[in-house]
Amino acid sequence: MENNDPKPSVDLIKDKLKIYPYTPGGYGTSIATALAGQVRLEPNPPIPPTKFVDGSGKSFNTIPPNDFTYFETLDKLVQLEPATSFNPELLGQLAAIGIVKGKPFAPDERMKKILTDAAAVGNAAGRSLNFRAADYPGWAYYPNSMWASMLWQGGFDFETPPPMITKEGLFKALPPTGARTLDSRAAFYYGYTMDSPGMIMRLPNVGSQYLMGFSDAQKHPFDGSKTYKVILPPKIPAAKFWSFTVYDNQTRSMLQTPQRYPRAGSQTYSSPASVENADGSTTIYFGPTKPADAKAGNWIQTTPDKGWFTILRLYSPLESFFTKAWRPSEIELVQ
Repeated sequence: MENNDPKPSVDLIKDKLKIYPYTPGGYGTSIATALAGQVRLEPNPPIPPTKFVDGSGKSFNTIPPNDFTYFETLDKLVQLEPATSFNPELLGQLAAIGIVKGKPFAPDERMKKILTDAAAVGNAAGRSLNFRAADYPGWAYYPNSMWASMLWQGGFDFETPPPMITKEGLFKALPPTGARTLDSRAAFYYGYTMDSPGMIMRLPNVGSQYLMGFSDAQKHPFDGSKTYKVILPPKIPAAKFWSFTVYDNQTRSMLQTPQRYPRAGSQTYSSPASVENADGSTTIYFGPTKPADAKAGNWIQTTPDKGWFTILRLYSPLESFFTKAWRPSEIELVQ
């Protein structure tokens, strides 16, 4: 966004984004491929007008099923894509349960029961790892805190923690572990869509950092019918902007409430920016109704019949975040 306004970026995308039809030997084909005799160069076809679909206000399901239909969905994906688009190790595992490119997926009743149970157990494992992240050894970001991030265990590729930074500003890679951190990967992808190196670096003013909050100071899951608050000390370590977003425990998508945008932060879009207290700290409230003394930008609405969790985002994080000299309070129940 430019000056908290998304319109310039939207206009730029609509003006410049072009979708090219794929033609072997045309746009996107490397010269090396042609020189190897695998394809001949072809002229590019006309570029059709780009159609933009506005998804605002529309609901659609992005959650994988957690029953037997999960495996039917996997089979559809395998049949749709070229066999070479998947890792052979992964396709081998799928073949072991009857999902094979070019063949019908037809498990008998015994296998259906096994797969149904496997989907339920897998869903429960992912849910437990994600929502109990602060209880997992090494995932809590601060001592005796419910603020957590599973990415520090294995970095963006879930193998080796992110490199250290020397006093000279050089990256100092840690020794490769050679092992995938499967728990952190399962926890992360259960709740979120993607990660990148910029999300898990120790370098100030670069990328972003995330702290996940799944329970209050007493380790109780958040209740949408109750009111909570968190206090951010002065000088929030974000050079660009910071924000809280609240998510639905079931869909892992943004909580749907009359407030529409379940967020609070330093930006003025898409709701008012949060206001600091007299001492420079910032108090954010979470609850079904706005406390009388809370500013509009310092309150995120929740739903009485739903659980929720939140993520604190710091864009271009500053040194005090990495040294942990700056630490948010725990999220506390307002009595």
